[in-house]
Amino acid sequence: MNKSSTPTSKPPIGSAGPVALEASRLDPDDDARLVALAQGGDMRSYDALVTRHRGRIYAMIHNMIHHEADAWDLAQEVFIKAWLGLPQYGAKARFSTWLYRITHNVVYDWSRKRKLDSAGEFNDEMFDQHRIDPAALTAPGVAEAPDEAMARAELRVKLAVALAKLSPEHREVVLLKDVQGLAYKEIAEVMASSIGTVMSRLFYARQKLQSMLQDEYHAP
Repeated sequence: MNKSSTPTSKPPIGSAGPVALEASRLDPDDDARLVALAQGGDMRSYDALVTRHRGRIYAMIHNMIHHEADAWDLAQEVFIKAWLGLPQYGAKARFSTWLYRITHNVVYDWSRKRKLDSAGEFNDEMFDQHRIDPAALTAPGVAEAPDEAMARAELRVKLAVALAKLSPEHREVVLLKDVQGLAYKEIAEVMASSIGTVMSRLFYARQKLQSMLQDEYHAP
């Protein structure tokens, strides 16, 4: 890409624009088309990419740092960094994987600077990824029986407590695999580690979660 087509202005973070796409129908080929147009300086195409992915990116960050205001700021930082880095993006990985890698770096840089313990409140909306609207903060409501709703809420609270007790690395690998649905290779790219390390962390994290949840159910 020549210099004349290099993006120079900030992207329209958070503006939904005319594009309305369902998260469950995200197509990597559509991402590739929009990326190519955005690399040519088409702001509307980048706005469409933001609209498609911002729900998942925000939720991922919120799950890692457990602070709503900072999560919004960091999500904006992710998309600004992605916009500035777009000329160097060569499609060696899916655009979504590349975004998660930027998210990983932004969150860990933020955490290191503030030396924060990332334990906190879990965003339970993440546990139904197919209902997440990328153009909204939370998923649309779905009617269910009161007893089912109560059971789901109780399970989510228990899971939130258990996840908060994991290390950031183990929590992240669970979120990327079991919530976001990334493949082992993609997670390895996001976390800059080997596939073996990813599998080991995921195995340990799942075992730890299972143990904590069993202890919770058997508690007097």
